[in-house]
Amino acid sequence: MAGAIIENMSTKKLVIVGVILMLFQAFSFMVGGLIAPSPTTAVHYLATKCVDTVKTNNKGSKWLMPWGPDQCSKIRDFDEAMVKKIEANNIVFAVHIPLPNREMSAWFQFMLVILQFDIAFKIQNPIDDGVLVTLDVGLAYRDDTLSEWTKMAHSIEHRKLSCNFTATKTIENEGRYYDCDLLPFMEVGSVAHKYYLLNIRLPINERKKVNIGIGEIKDIRLVSIHQNGGFTKVWFAMKTFLTPSVLIIMIWYWKRITQMTRPPVLLEKVIFALGISMTFINIPVEWFSVGFDWTWMLLFGDIRQGIFYAMLLSFWIIFCGEHLMDQTERNRFSVYWKQVGPIVFGSFCLFIFDMCERGVQLKNPFYSIWASDVGTELAMAFIIVAGICACLYFLFLCFMVFQVFGNISGKRSCLPAMTKARRLHYEGLIFRFKFLMLVTLACAAMTVIFFIISQVNEGHWHWGGYTVQVNSAFFTGIYGMWNLYVFALMFLYAPSHKRYGDEQSSADQAGNSGEDIQLTTTITQVDGPTEIYKMTGKEAQE
Repeated sequence: MAGAIIENMSTKKLVIVGVILMLFQAFSFMVGGLIAPSPTTAVHYLATKCVDTVKTNNKGSKWLMPWGPDQCSKIRDFDEAMVKKIEANNIVFAVHIPLPNREMSAWFQFMLVILQFDIAFKIQNPIDDGVLVTLDVGLAYRDDTLSEWTKMAHSIEHRKLSCNFTATKTIENEGRYYDCDLLPFMEVGSVAHKYYLLNIRLPINERKKVNIGIGEIKDIRLVSIHQNGGFTKVWFAMKTFLTPSVLIIMIWYWKRITQMTRPPVLLEKVIFALGISMTFINIPVEWFSVGFDWTWMLLFGDIRQGIFYAMLLSFWIIFCGEHLMDQTERNRFSVYWKQVGPIVFGSFCLFIFDMCERGVQLKNPFYSIWASDVGTELAMAFIIVAGICACLYFLFLCFMVFQVFGNISGKRSCLPAMTKARRLHYEGLIFRFKFLMLVTLACAAMTVIFFIISQVNEGHWHWGGYTVQVNSAFFTGIYGMWNLYVFALMFLYAPSHKRYGDEQSSADQAGNSGEDIQLTTTITQVDGPTEIYKMTGKEAQE
C-alpha cells in the first residue's frame, strides 16, 4: 500500500464521493425540517385548589385529583376558603399531567416542569425582598384510570421569589398581578407511565417564618415540556441507520491500517478513536427507554455526548499539530498535553456540573441547581465561560489551520524544480488537503454554534431570558454532519492499494525519484498516512 485514498483516488471519483456526502448532509437537514416535528412541546396547566381535611401531606395514600370521578373538593379562590374557614395548610394545588382524555408516552423521553406564581399586589401583604417559598410537593403515577396512585417522589423544596410590580404601589392598583420569573420545578428522565399527578402544598408556620411575606398567591401555573414522540422516532431511526454505517467503515479502516508493514502513527490512531467515540454516541440504546423506566438515560446521553465532544476537539488539535511539527516531535501524544489537557479538564467540569443536577435528580426530581442564588450564579457563570471557551477554541483552531497553510506554502518551494506532471500531482494533493482543512473548520464552527445554542436553550427557562428556538432540522443536520465527517475521514485516510505513478514508465519513475525524496524528507525513517503529512514534517534541507 502507498499513501491514502485521499491522494490516490482520481479527481472524478473524489468529486462523486463528495457529492454523495453533500446529498446525505442535505438529506439529514431535510429529515428534521420536513419529516420530524419540533423537538419539544410545552403544555400549560393551571393548578386546581383542592381542600384536604385529612392532612396526609403527601405521606399517606390519599392523592387529590383535580377532575374525574374521584375528584377532590375544590374552591375557586382563597376568599372562599376564608368564608368557609378553611386553613391555608389544608389547601392543595393539584395538577394532572396530561390534560383530560390524553395520555403520556414513553416516546416523550423526558418531562421538564416549570412553575410560575400568580401573586396579587396587596399593600397589607407585600412580597419581601429575597423571600423563599417553601413547597411541600409530591408526585404520583398510574397507568390506567381505575388503579390507585403510586407515589413516585416527595420533597420539601425552596424557591426564591423574583417578582416585579410595574405599576405604582397604591391602593388603586391593589389586585393587579406581579410579574414573577419562571421557577425550575421538576425534571424526570423518563416518561414510562401514562398519567402523573402533582400535589403541591404551601405550608405556613408563622413561628418559623415559613411562607411569610410571599404576598397573596392567587394561582399556580405549570408548564410541562417534553420531547415530541414524532421527533423521538425520527431521531431513533437516524441512530439505527448510522450506527452500522460508521461501525462498518471503522472496522474496514482499522483492518487496512493493520495490514501495513509499518506501525500506525498517532494521526491514524486518533482517527480510529474518533470513530469509536462516534459509534458510542450512535448506538441506539434509547430504544430500551421505550420499554423500561430508565430515568438515568438523560445523564447517560450527556456523558456520551461529552466524550464525543472531548474526542472531536482533541482530534482537531492533533490533526493540525501533526502537520505543523517536524519528525522529531510528531507522533507523540505527550506533545499535545498543553492543548488536550484543558479540553479534558473542561469535559470533566461538564461532567461534574451535570452530576450536580441530573445526578441528584435520579433520587429527587424536584432538585434544581438553579433554585439557590449560589447555584444560579454558578450555572450562569458556567454557561457563559463554556461559550467563551468554545469561541476561543475555534479561534485557536483557525490560527492552527492558518499555520498549517503557511507551513505547506513554505514547503512548496521544491515544486518548481520538478517536472510538470509531478508538480501538478503535488499541487493537486495540496489543494485536496486544504479543502479538507476548510471543511474541518466549517464543521468546527457548526459544532461550536450547536454547543453554545444547546447550553443557552437548556438554561433559558431557568434565567428568564429570551427563548432560543432550535428546530429539528438543526439537531438532525448537525448530528448527520458529525457522522459524515467521521465517515469521510476514515474513508479518505485509509491506506490505498493504488500507488501513484503505477501507470508511468520505470524510466519516468527513476527520473522523479530524486524529486520525491527531496519533497518528502531528507531522512529515510519518515513515514505517514499521506504525502502532505510527510511533506509538512520534513526537516530543514542541509
